[in-house]
Amino acid sequence: MSIAAVAPELTAGTWNIDPGHSEVTFVIRHLMTKVRGTFTDFTGSVQIAGDLAASTAVAEIKVGSIDTRNPDRDAHVRTSDVLDVEKYPTMTFATTGVREEGGEYFLDGELTIKDVTRPLSLAVEFNGVAEDPWGGTRAGFSAEVSINRKDWGIEFNVPLKGEKALLSDKVDIQLEVQAVRA
Repeated sequence: MSIAAVAPELTAGTWNIDPGHSEVTFVIRHLMTKVRGTFTDFTGSVQIAGDLAASTAVAEIKVGSIDTRNPDRDAHVRTSDVLDVEKYPTMTFATTGVREEGGEYFLDGELTIKDVTRPLSLAVEFNGVAEDPWGGTRAGFSAEVSINRKDWGIEFNVPLKGEKALLSDKVDIQLEVQAVRA
């Protein structure tokens, strides 16, 4: 599939993620509510090819930059109980392909957390291209995926009465990305 047919304003080339206008967020159930968090330190780029299926993306997230609006919780998540940021300071994502299925687009790739690499598919929405006030060209993307944290060796939990636990295994990840044409 040609990029011109899918998104003619998205030109081939390198587009660098602007972290000041992008977000990497997650949601996990804690007891009976959902806790939201973000990673504030990340980099990445998208390489748009003439053939959309040949396009690639890479990202690196500093896991120590986690922010759940609770400093004590964040400090615990950084320990070896959960993310072990001293031993595994980054998580990475690299694409293995882009595909269209039923009018929706997916970014297939490999996510590495704590030296465990597993495949996943992000549902991606292209939000358009616009000129910014500083003379740059920006593209916007939204993406989401749900993962099981245990698949990446994140086992920490606290058992509660009955069959319940403090944390769910499911983590929803959302990305809002502005990328600037290099």
